[in-house]
Amino acid sequence: MADKGELLEIVDASPEAVMDYFDDRGWGDGLPLVPPTVERVEAMLAACGGADPDEVLSVLPPRFGECTRRMVAINAVLAGCRPDVMPVLVTAARALGHPELNLRGVNATTHPVAPLLIVHGDIATSAGYNSGLGAFGPGNRANATTGRAVRFLLLHVAGARPGPGDASTQGQPAKYSYCVAENTAASPWESYPRSVGVDAPSAITLHCGENPHNFHDMEADHPGPILEKAASVMATLGVNNAPIGQGEYFVGLGPEHAATIASHNWTRRDVQSYLYERARLPAGLYRKQFGSLAWFPWMHEVPDDHLMPATGHPDHFKIFVVGGAGKHSCVVPSWGMTKSVTLAVAP
Repeated sequence: MADKGELLEIVDASPEAVMDYFDDRGWGDGLPLVPPTVERVEAMLAACGGADPDEVLSVLPPRFGECTRRMVAINAVLAGCRPDVMPVLVTAARALGHPELNLRGVNATTHPVAPLLIVHGDIATSAGYNSGLGAFGPGNRANATTGRAVRFLLLHVAGARPGPGDASTQGQPAKYSYCVAENTAASPWESYPRSVGVDAPSAITLHCGENPHNFHDMEADHPGPILEKAASVMATLGVNNAPIGQGEYFVGLGPEHAATIASHNWTRRDVQSYLYERARLPAGLYRKQFGSLAWFPWMHEVPDDHLMPATGHPDHFKIFVVGGAGKHSCVVPSWGMTKSVTLAVAP
């Protein structure tokens, strides 16, 4: 986009003209855009409480563009965001720069990976994020535009356009927008951020992964059958995590499944331990199918008939509650060579 401080004048501000102007320059995602006028950008920045608009929050590969609050604000306007989501986006911009997220690898891989943004706590309510029915789907402005703004940061600051900047072979719909909120009110356990040591009124998590893989159980009144279905989604050779010991699986339990599991006094740790024991395939099958195995050292020593866990540690199963009525849940496998980041929201 334009260099810092450079203003671009668009004589014709009609939706069609703005679309053509951005499209000719390789900007945007192919959908209609909101012109980032000075007034709109300043309204976004005002939501940051006077913080320096040109402070570098992160440097985003592959272009290694500097992401500032001003750049976040411009892209938030383009995506159609309201100002009250700016603290979420600023925090997400910081998270994108964390080395363990491995954004360079995320953008460079041929795998169809996209950052899933999960919003937690007070700001999920105050800014109107959907954590309930249809949370991953359309119809909610906060979810849709925040996820889209994150993608714009990758397109415009990181330079991750399909081709030299984003090598994904087929892409995925989540590369347009991928944002939900944790349904804390329906969760029988502590909030997800608290479970990973982030105790804050509001927080965000970034997990780089695939589209959600649905699983359902309409009948079980015990945790086992529900989690067996989750385990079967994970224990497959098709996911990118299959040959990778450090891969994470985010498990978005629907409220009804979570309630059934918790009614038997199962904790989040119990769910993680069960999935670690049950999401398994024979080690020899992995060895036969993959010439290169990014396993932990101990995993290479087990015999072929040993049932190998889908990932190398129970902590790699990340459990949160999302969605509304209905006995459906989902698994979001990671790209593999990435680790999720959870941060307290700060403008």
